[in-house]
Amino acid sequence: MGLETGARQLLYAWGANSYGQLGVGSTQDTPVPQLVIGLPNHETVIRSISAGGGHSAAVTESGRVYVCGQNSEGQLGLDHTTDVTQFCLCPGALGLRVSKVSCGWDFTLILAETGELLSCGANTYSQLGRAGAGRSCVPRPVGIQKRKVIDVAAGLRHVLALTDNGQIFQWGSGLASHARRFSPQNPIPPVYGATEPCPVPGMEGICGKVVTAGSYHCVALSDAGDMYAWGSNKHGQLLHPDPFLLHPHRVQAHFFLGESIVAVTSGWTHLVAQTDTGKVFTWGRANYSQLGRPPSTEGTGLNETLLEGIPANQVPAWIPSLTGSSQMECYIPGAGMSTECAELARKPT
Repeated sequence: MGLETGARQLLYAWGANSYGQLGVGSTQDTPVPQLVIGLPNHETVIRSISAGGGHSAAVTESGRVYVCGQNSEGQLGLDHTTDVTQFCLCPGALGLRVSKVSCGWDFTLILAETGELLSCGANTYSQLGRAGAGRSCVPRPVGIQKRKVIDVAAGLRHVLALTDNGQIFQWGSGLASHARRFSPQNPIPPVYGATEPCPVPGMEGICGKVVTAGSYHCVALSDAGDMYAWGSNKHGQLLHPDPFLLHPHRVQAHFFLGESIVAVTSGWTHLVAQTDTGKVFTWGRANYSQLGRPPSTEGTGLNETLLEGIPANQVPAWIPSLTGSSQMECYIPGAGMSTECAELARKPT
């Protein structure tokens, strides 16, 4: 999916469309960009878009949420489980002015400007943040110590959230099997099986600014410009030689020419970060050319030798053509959704 800017914004979609997740009114794959016309005429400015395993969501400038695609677990929040092939208004969020939506594999998180967080869809892995509950076909509140939530990120079947006091929470057991497989000799922290929001151990005293999540990894950015990462490191995306990190580790600044990070976003197995001078770096898995650079490109920003066990093409590389981008987003490669493998980098006009 992509946005065209101008007097008004137009939404285009292309790629696999098995569940109608492109919002073009059918379940036929779309090899070339097609204009999405399902949004009402007055909703001409789209703030953000998000995609999950087989569903999509868009947040408009007015704070409304539109959804389409796979709905077998109620992840569209429409109070039914029928797939939808055109974007339709999510009535469960009508009383809120929504600032962000984050789609997991088969669930959805809705964050309001007031700091209220809602979730809907599957809860097999406790990804809805409500202990003992089954799936939910309508968005329901997620309580986090009575704090306001300012950022949220859905992984495959786990969630990160950031509250207004800078504290970072995690829940959902989607990472637990990977943790046990790659760290069989170490005790697994309880946070990997949390059924409700749980403070991330190792992040005490660190004031968070942004959270983002991949399929099986977690990343947080502090207000000091430091990046912390934990979870699966199968593709070197956490910039550490170990295959799985049970605890957050701080990524060294020399990977980014010593500059502070001001923005970071994650795809399924790769990451994109921007520094305070506007430089954009990409690293991690590159099987779909999602890094925006040739596979053989060596990382830049290193003052020393590469970390042992991390190939050169998995080390952050500065992409000069993206310098000064005003927005970055990585889309999730869902059930054959080739559209979500590329970055959306919006340059200021």
